Amino acid sequence: MSTDCCNVCTKTTESPITTTLSDDPTINVELCLSERKWWCFLLSSIFTFILGLVIVLLWRLFAFICCRKEPELSPNDPKQKEQKAIRQGKQEFEGTFVTEAKDWAGELISGQTTTGRILVVLVFILSIASLIIYFIDASSDKVEGCQKWSDNVTQQIDLAFNIFFMVYYFIRFIAASDKLWFMLEMYSFVDYFTIPPSFVSIYLDRTWIGLRFLRALRLMTVPDILQYLNILKTSSSIRLAQLVSIFISVWLTAAGIIHLLENSGDPFEFKNPQHLSYWTCVYFLIVTMSTVGYGDVYCQTILGRTFLVFFLLVGLAIFASCIPEIIDLIGTRPKYGGTLKNERGRRHIVVCGHITYESVSHFLKDFLHEDREDVDVEVVFLHRKEPDLELEGLLKRHYTTVEFFQGTMMNAVDLERVKVHEADACLVLANKYCQDPDAEDAANIMRVISIKNYSDDIRVIIQLMQYHNKAYLLNIPSWDWKQGDDVICLAELKLGFIAQSCLAPGFSTMMANLFAMRSFKTTMFHQIETASSCN
Repeated sequence: MSTDCCNVCTKTTESPITTTLSDDPTINVELCLSERKWWCFLLSSIFTFILGLVIVLLWRLFAFICCRKEPELSPNDPKQKEQKAIRQGKQEFEGTFVTEAKDWAGELISGQTTTGRILVVLVFILSIASLIIYFIDASSDKVEGCQKWSDNVTQQIDLAFNIFFMVYYFIRFIAASDKLWFMLEMYSFVDYFTIPPSFVSIYLDRTWIGLRFLRALRLMTVPDILQYLNILKTSSSIRLAQLVSIFISVWLTAAGIIHLLENSGDPFEFKNPQHLSYWTCVYFLIVTMSTVGYGDVYCQTILGRTFLVFFLLVGLAIFASCIPEIIDLIGTRPKYGGTLKNERGRRHIVVCGHITYESVSHFLKDFLHEDREDVDVEVVFLHRKEPDLELEGLLKRHYTTVEFFQGTMMNAVDLERVKVHEADACLVLANKYCQDPDAEDAANIMRVISIKNYSDDIRVIIQLMQYHNKAYLLNIPSWDWKQGDDVICLAELKLGFIAQSCLAPGFSTMMANLFAMRSFKTTMFHQIETASSCN
């Protein structure tokens, strides 16, 4: 009887205690975290990958068994027509349904259409937004937490993003020509380890920081996005964007791995966690990769140290190769690169072809002469080589009206830089002292074709050496004499002046004096001579 009473008392005394334990949220969280469920999240990702791989392999096996090539029948066999009809039906089905679906998905993910560009840019923006949510959740030292899905706002937003990423994954899967290799791509693994855990967290009513840091690998698509938006055009800018995106994505991803391993502790007891925030891990990795190593932060877990040993083999190589190349690309920017900035709305002309100190000095001496009424025109020179010291000094003396850009008329990007479509005219200078006049004319005619293909309404004035090469300009569709396009043939002018001088002696001297721009300036000698004659 006394034993029964003791049991009853024990039950009565224990019942209110358990009630208070269940009512205390702090104690409930501790009880929830006493059993780690990280393996559920990880297994969901692994199971998704293996299931998809098995489905693809089974589909390939089914296609191999059922769609094997039948042996060819002889032309006299009556079953040959039936065999051709079956093959034609299969080809029509594949051409109407499978091919159209693959083409539609391929256009979406390649950015060839406006809808595709919007989709690619939207995927990148949402990936960055998902990465920012990870930064917010990883700012603390908690790796796993017990919180209902309805009370976790960041988890709800991340789930909405992951649903969109899942749809985008299936679009990429449809567009892939080889499904097996698609399953093994880097961005596919990013989806495997980020999308399924968000659904598992709803079922378990708990969160795990997990491998969401893999979204940082999406930063590698920044150069592609900028090319879709027509922001990156030159090879150096594209290469610079690639190097910066690779370095930052690897840096942030490795920091996420260190954050996960150090805050979790060594399995399977997890007794030695080190509480580090994500940004502390970012600082630790950049100090380690730069071989500085202050020693204020270091890895304590065995898994963290093991990962760091193998990562340094890759991280140091990336740091040693990317950083010098980035500095080289930034530091060796062309002196005469850039774009023409017509801020005041000044008119300008573009001069190309044979650009030397002699040709430029003669051109500027006549074009910018003070006797001309309209000299408020900016002269833009475009040449594939940098100017020498003599030409550079000449350009500095006329820096208010002259600009020099390094480039070629055969490149549409360089034509855009000097704003050929806004120029009043484009002049192509010839080399009067060339060894092969026909080759010089051919090069200048190719420049005219490139200019006209870029802007068909631009006025072009070209210098040619040989008269018979003028006929090639008539084959250019946009060449129009009425719009002001003109040719100056040096051989024709020379022979014409000689012929006219034979008919009228002194004609060439008179025309040369008329063409030459000279200002009449009264010297002191002329003033004295005039005064003496008056006296």
